[in-house]
Amino acid sequence: MRMTIKQIAELAGVSRATVSKIINDYDDINDKTKERVKKIMEEHNYRPSYSAQTLARKKTNVVGVVYAGEVNADFNHPFFVEVLSAFKRTIGTYGYDMLFFSNEKFHTGSEDFLARCLHYNVDGCVIINGGNIQSSVYELDQSDIPCVGLDLELTGPKSSYVMSDNDQMMGLVVDYIQQQGWENAAYVSGMQTSIIATIRDQSFYKAAADAGLTLKKEWILEGNFSEQGGFDAMKRLEAGGPLPDVVFAAGDMMAFGAVRAWQESGRGFDSMAFIGLDDIFASRYLGLTTVRQQQEKLGESAAHSLFGWMENNVVDREVLIPGELVVRASTTAKR
Repeated sequence: MRMTIKQIAELAGVSRATVSKIINDYDDINDKTKERVKKIMEEHNYRPSYSAQTLARKKTNVVGVVYAGEVNADFNHPFFVEVLSAFKRTIGTYGYDMLFFSNEKFHTGSEDFLARCLHYNVDGCVIINGGNIQSSVYELDQSDIPCVGLDLELTGPKSSYVMSDNDQMMGLVVDYIQQQGWENAAYVSGMQTSIIATIRDQSFYKAAADAGLTLKKEWILEGNFSEQGGFDAMKRLEAGGPLPDVVFAAGDMMAFGAVRAWQESGRGFDSMAFIGLDDIFASRYLGLTTVRQQQEKLGESAAHSLFGWMENNVVDREVLIPGELVVRASTTAKR
């Protein structure tokens, strides 16, 4: 039969309040009493009630993970799985567990992330951008629960965000295209309902305009951040007449699809250059030139920021992580 805190107190000759303070590591109990009570707890294999501990500390040491928006960017997503792994490792070193909230009832009025976070009494939340964000996400952002957005700008009283530096990354792409002497580029964008797609579009258009790079209207295509979307975009490009020197896709999965469409037409990297963005694991095997987003640093930075909010420390409202151009065969083989 499991021991109770009352029985431990009786065996130690102290009050239940004293035992509770020792369990919750209060510093107003002398060391000798602490040692005696802890020894009795150990001898009787006593495990304190976790719910009672969290109630006393007013902390659960649990953070919520919200996959926000229309795209269910879950455990199979090749980009976010690496970011989230780094977040898990880092937040774990601070002593926090993770609770995942689904978005399977997207826009049914049943998401209510704030109510769910309050119900489970999480200490903070990391919110992952999946595009076409629900209003319930912004209700959570504007609450008193500390929140950090990943690829999602948050403005709440205890909120901040971490994302890659899109202006810097698009600058890398345009500079590289010009260094190769290519004058014409096609651009495959993500879905139009995605906030991050809009940010990337604006950053790329500005970098291209500043550099004088030609972007014909018919060479700007939507790829929906998916391989199939990139494939379909490339087929539309091929059917449209004169072709550009290079195809830049604002996500590696779209670049994979574009390359597959080109290769199915019996052509290779010697006749068309391709550039992606992300540098997910598979990119090195395809030989895709891409801009590497620092997934590990994104996840670590999100964890550090969220911990800062939960500990009432000073936190930067915006953390931008620079990208790195990785050159491979998809551009070096072009004649």
